[in-house]
Amino acid sequence: MKNIRLIALGCLAMTYGGACFSQMITEDFKPSETTQSGRKYPQVNSEGRVRAGVLAPAAQSVQLDIGGKKYDLKRNADGFWTGDSGPQDEGFHYYQLSIDGASVPDPGSLYFYGASRWGSAIEVPAQDRAFYELRQVPHGQLREQLYFSKLTNTWRRCFIYTPAGYDNNTAQRYPVLYLQHGSGENETGWPVQGKANLILDNLIAGKKAVPMIVVMDNGYATLSGDNKPFNPTPTGPFPFEQVLINEVIPMIDKDYRTLADRSHRAMAGLSMGANQAMQIVMKNLDQFSYLGAFSGTANYPKSDPIDVPTFMNGAFKDAPSLNRQLKLLWLGAGTKEPAPFPASIGAFRNMLDQTGVRYQYYVSEGTAHEWLTWRRCLNQFASLLFK
Repeated sequence: MKNIRLIALGCLAMTYGGACFSQMITEDFKPSETTQSGRKYPQVNSEGRVRAGVLAPAAQSVQLDIGGKKYDLKRNADGFWTGDSGPQDEGFHYYQLSIDGASVPDPGSLYFYGASRWGSAIEVPAQDRAFYELRQVPHGQLREQLYFSKLTNTWRRCFIYTPAGYDNNTAQRYPVLYLQHGSGENETGWPVQGKANLILDNLIAGKKAVPMIVVMDNGYATLSGDNKPFNPTPTGPFPFEQVLINEVIPMIDKDYRTLADRSHRAMAGLSMGANQAMQIVMKNLDQFSYLGAFSGTANYPKSDPIDVPTFMNGAFKDAPSLNRQLKLLWLGAGTKEPAPFPASIGAFRNMLDQTGVRYQYYVSEGTAHEWLTWRRCLNQFASLLFK
């Protein structure tokens, strides 16, 4: 029998035998895969609860800030604070500690770049995690590539996934997927939080996807001497689009054995990256023939009916032509996405249905605007590419 800890919640309106009901917490906590090696905390249990622990002997209050809610931690005689969250959804979650009102990373967690900062995160094991786990299959490589961008007058970085056997099969050339992160994240998002390399390794090993190169760049860019924002605009081009089209794609085609044509080039992204991917692909159909948008569309955050002739300069008004040019238009989202994503994605799908533009739509059950949704989306999308 599992050891059960009882936490008194106070008397409820209805009691049994005059006693207060209590909440039972399953005591099978263990360190998460995102816990630093040799550290005891943070931990997660089979209910998805997160237990944090931190030494802060001079602190007056410590809270665990996760999932939009703060949970009070309790101090022991040695000044060590511990406490539990409520059950969290399966998947990857950013969190932080609040120590006397100051938000700080958890010193026991590995650090990840999200919410525009380096901070803590916890992995709540998902029942379907096998598709992104490290398994005994042939593994590709994640390569870090530094390059100087003349357009931004800065050094930039991207990560490139090359499939297993790339260095041995020197006569083989590969299609390319350009894969973008979301708002407040950077080029480390997909290789680290997204586990893109492991997803591709497992798909390719299972013959569910063709071997491909995946390029993951930083979607934030400002042109040299310009203060214009990085965000996509309905007319274009915007800074990152120029960097990708004029610098990154030529560099990848030069440095890697790619199939350098639109039939073997795809682009996808999540949230902000979905908006960017949609803007870039639709303005550069001579460069791409596959488009994936995870938890986002180009009309975000608007949910009003889309005026087809003016939306993105009429990019979707000629359905027969677009259906010939795009081999795949793929959308995906979680069932627990927060507002305004369901409404804006719904408005976009209504527009596609009315115009007759072909697309596929995937629903990730039980997930919100977070990495388990996007891992599942990549798993589904990549399996359909270049076939």
